[in-house]
Amino acid sequence: MLLLGIDVGTSSIKISVVDAANGNIKATAAYPEQETEIIALQTGWAEQSPNMWWAHVQEAISICNAKKTYNPQDIAAIGIAYQMHGLTMVDKNQNSLRNSIIWCDSRAVEIGEKAFEAIGKAHALEHLLNSPGNFTASKLAWVKANEPEIYAKVDKIMLPGDFIALKLTGEATTSISALSEGVFWDFKIKSLSKDVMDYYGFSESVIPQIRPVFSSHGQLSNTAANLLGLKPGIPVSYKAGDQPNNALSLNVTEPGEVAATAGTSGVIYGVTDHLLYDKESRVNTFAHVNYTAQQQRLGVLLCINGTGSMYRWAKAQFGSHLDYNTINELSASAPAGSKGLRVLPFGNGAERMLNNKITGAHFGNIDLNLHNTADLFRAVQEGIAFSFRYGLDILRENGMKPSVIRAGKSNLFLSEIFAQSFVDITGVPVELHESDGSYGAAIGAGIGAGIYSSASEAFTNKKPLGIIEPGKTNLEQEYQEWKQLLIKTLNHENH
Repeated sequence: MLLLGIDVGTSSIKISVVDAANGNIKATAAYPEQETEIIALQTGWAEQSPNMWWAHVQEAISICNAKKTYNPQDIAAIGIAYQMHGLTMVDKNQNSLRNSIIWCDSRAVEIGEKAFEAIGKAHALEHLLNSPGNFTASKLAWVKANEPEIYAKVDKIMLPGDFIALKLTGEATTSISALSEGVFWDFKIKSLSKDVMDYYGFSESVIPQIRPVFSSHGQLSNTAANLLGLKPGIPVSYKAGDQPNNALSLNVTEPGEVAATAGTSGVIYGVTDHLLYDKESRVNTFAHVNYTAQQQRLGVLLCINGTGSMYRWAKAQFGSHLDYNTINELSASAPAGSKGLRVLPFGNGAERMLNNKITGAHFGNIDLNLHNTADLFRAVQEGIAFSFRYGLDILRENGMKPSVIRAGKSNLFLSEIFAQSFVDITGVPVELHESDGSYGAAIGAGIGAGIYSSASEAFTNKKPLGIIEPGKTNLEQEYQEWKQLLIKTLNHENH
C-alpha cells in the first residue's frame, strides 16, 4: 500500500511516494528544476499563480510515475503540505480569480495593524493568539478594498493546499489549523472569529467546510485521476501548512518538542498545550495538526523570511557558476566569524519577529582589502544562524526552552558550517533526520486514512541520522556585534 505526498512549496512542487508498511520512499520528484518565480509587481508584494501550482503538481507526479519504481494504482491516500498564509480565491465555477498573495507579501501590514488596534490588542491576543498582522484575513481585506470587482466574484477563499485539494477532488474544505494560520480562528470560543469577520465585513459563506486535518477532504475525481495516472476515488486524507507538516514529519507532536527548518524561509516551531502568545506578536501561535477542542496542541512558530532566500540571492550574485555543495565547501575555507563581515538576511518582505519591519538585507564591515568570496558566503550562513538565535531568544522569553531541536537534513542543514553555527550560537543540539515536506504529507495521508493509528505508529521505524552538539566554535561575541548592527538598522528604520 502506497501513500502520495505533495508539497506545494514556494520554489517548487515536491512529490514523494512512500511505502506505508515500512516508511521507505519508493520515488521522489520535484518540478520545476529551476526555482519558481515570485511575481513582485510592487516593492513588498509577492504572488504566484495557483493554476501554475496545479500544472506543476501534474508534472511532478508524471515524473515520479515515469520512474516505474511502483505501480501508481497502488496509491491508497494523498496528503498535501503547502506554503502557509497565502490567499487563494475561487468563483462559483471553482476557477482561480487572481494570483495568490503568498506568505512573504507585505501589502496588508498596515491593514492588519489597524485591525489589531480596532479589535483591541489584549482581546485579539487572548482570542486569536496573534495580531491579524499580514496574514490571510488581512490579505483578503486588501483585495476587498483595492480590487472590489474581484472580491465580488469570490465564492470561497482558501490556502494554497486547499486549492490543490480542490483541483484533485472538486471539494473545497479547510481545517481549524488552516483557519488559525490565516487568523480567522478564535481559540477562546473555539469557532470562527466573529471579531475578525465583522471588522473586515466578510461573509462566513466564503469559508469552506471545516474538517479535521486528518480526515477525508474529498476523493480523487475521475478527471484528476485520468490526468495523474492514479486510481479514482482515493481520499485526500491530510492537509497542513508546511511548518506544522514539517513538525509532523519529524514526529514533533507533543508539548515541549521542537522542530526547525531552513528552506526559503527559516522556522523554529515548538508544540505547547497552553494558549501562548507573544505580547508583540513577533512569534505566532497556530493550531497544530493534532489540535482538538478536547486536547489542545498548538504550534508556536518563529518565522524568518530571509534565510534560504538570502543564500539563493548570494549564490546568484557571487557564485552563479557554482553548485551549493561547492559554495558550502568554499564557506568552510573561511574562518569562523568571517573576518568580521556581518550579514543581516532580512530582504524578503516584512519580518514578523522584527515587528513587521521591512529592513532589507545588509552587509556590514566589508573590507575591500580583506574579504573574499569565501568570507562572504560564510558570513551569509552565520548571519542566518544569528537570526535564528535572535528569534529563539524571543521564544525563550515566551517560556519555550528546547533541550533538543529536530531538523530534516535538507536545504541549509546540508551545510556543515550552517548547521554547526546554528548549534553553537543557540546552544541547543540538533537531531538530524531524513525528512522533507512531501514525505511528511505522505505520512499524514496514512494517518488521516486510518492506515496508521497514530503518529507514533507511523514513525516506529524512523531513526535520526545523527546529532550535532554545541561547543565547536564560540560565536557569542560575533553574535553580539551582529545584534548591534541589527539594532542600529532598526533604529534607522524608525526615523
